[in-house]
This record gives sequence, C-alpha cells and structure tokens, in this order.
Amino acid sequence: MGSPEKPGLFQSKFPILPFNFLGMEGKSSSYQKSAVTILPIPYDATASFNSGARWGPEAIISVSRELEEYDIELKWAPSSKGIYTQHAIEPHMDGPEKMIDRVANVVVPLVDDEKLVVTLGGDHSVTIGAVKAFTSKYKDLSVLYLDAHGDLRHTYMGTTWGHASVARRLLEMCTVVLVGVRSMSAEESGFIDTNKIPCYSYMEMQKELPIDSIIDSLSPNVYISIDLDVLDPSIMAAVGNPVPGGIGWYEMLRLLARVTSARRIVGFDVMELAPNEGPKSCAFTAASLVYKLIGYCLTTGHTVSS
Repeated sequence: MGSPEKPGLFQSKFPILPFNFLGMEGKSSSYQKSAVTILPIPYDATASFNSGARWGPEAIISVSRELEEYDIELKWAPSSKGIYTQHAIEPHMDGPEKMIDRVANVVVPLVDDEKLVVTLGGDHSVTIGAVKAFTSKYKDLSVLYLDAHGDLRHTYMGTTWGHASVARRLLEMCTVVLVGVRSMSAEESGFIDTNKIPCYSYMEMQKELPIDSIIDSLSPNVYISIDLDVLDPSIMAAVGNPVPGGIGWYEMLRLLARVTSARRIVGFDVMELAPNEGPKSCAFTAASLVYKLIGYCLTTGHTVSS
C-alpha cells in the first residue's frame, strides 16, 4: 500500500476544473480578493407546482464553467474583479421562516464586507432572507422585483413565508417595484391598487419597457430579484411556475443595463431555475444572465464593491 499523496500534489501536476462559478482558480476566486461572492441556496420547500428548484444553483454553477469570461458587449472580463463561490447553505426543514432566518444570518457578514452578493436559488422565498440582511444596513433600500407573478398573497398553502408571498413580505421591509407581472389573484390586484405599489405588468410593456418610469420608482440603493419565470418560456422553460409570454433576452439586458447605470446595486438574486423542467440551455441562459448582471454592476461603478 503506497503512502498517501501530498495535499495539492494532484492539482499541481494536472489541469483541474474547480466546481465554482466560471471554474475560477487562484486569487481571482478567493474571498479576500473578490468583489463578488456567489451564494448557492438549494431550497425549494415552498414549491407549489413544479419542484426541483433546489437543483438550480448546482446547475447554474456547473454550466457557468462553459462561459467565456470575456464579455464582448462590455469589452472586458468582469471575472477579473474576482468572484468567490460560497459553500451551499443547507436547507432548514423546520419551515420556511426558519430557512429565511438562516439565509439572513449568512448574508449579513457578506453585506458588512461590502461584497456584491449574488444569491442563487432555490424557490423565491429565499429572497426574503437576503433582503432582510440588506435592510439592516441600507435603510433606503428598494427591490426591483422581476417576476411573472405578483407574489403579494398574504398567505398561500398555509404559510405567509412561501414563494407566493415574497413581495408581500418584502413590502413590510422596504419599497418594492414589480416588473414583468402577467399573473395575479384578485386579492393581489386590489392590494396593488390600495397601496399604490409600482407594478409594470407585461401587458403594459408589449411595445417597449417603461425603463425611465421603473428607474424613477427605485431608491438610490437597489437590490434586484429575478424569478426566471419573468422571461419568455421559449427561452426559459425550466421554472417552477411557467406563464405564457414574458420578457425577451435583449429586453431584459436593456433594463438591467439602464438600472445598474442609474442606481447603486448592493446585491441581486436569480431564482426558480428547475433544471429538470426544460432543456439544458435554460441553465446556460440563467448562468449567462448572472454573469451579465455581474458585469453591468461592476462596470458602472455603482456597486458596493467598486
């Protein structure tokens, strides 16, 4: 029986592909040297239709290693600012409220370190914990909430903390601007009207996104939350609750580019990829969106990490 191989010997002799976002190596993937930290949260306990979003973060990280680090639109490699991938958070199975508290506790020190925190879900309930952490530091925070659904139910399927109540819970902490909505209940519609919540439904945007109005509704410090079902199912079928219609790829990029140039982005999330519900291209689209938004944030100089 041979002696154990020395730690790091294999890595020093052969090429490896680390399991982190973009497959990054060396100082560019260390926490201390990175402007960005990726936080995977494989949790989908509040799913009500298609489950499987728990596999979303792993799928995004896996396919991200096939992305080119150089961005031809931005004409540089955002990865050069450093991207660190955290270990995935273990789900708390004693109810979604406990999981939300766990997420908040993990995110708080990342906020204190002024990283651009990128959370990968998981069902949309995870966003409540992330935003809770950010509101502890940014009292004027607003959330740009991109989703096919209103998510404004007070309670759904016996819980006030599920994916259908996320925007309602966020409104208890900060301003929320809804964009891309094309499905909601009568209760939610009435709640929007009564409380004068900025809501840009997709029916109002079939010609052009009202980007100026959306930006005017946001405070100086912004958290962006993206439920992938906001996209057209023709490019994003792998979601828990698909809805016909939706925002196209370049419409999404135009919106994000404008918002990141006009407001300070403190963090963002990309949620609800259920990779088994669609072709593998959906995971690649999600990973591309994550990296593109990282690039926009780091290019403008409006992020916490700049």
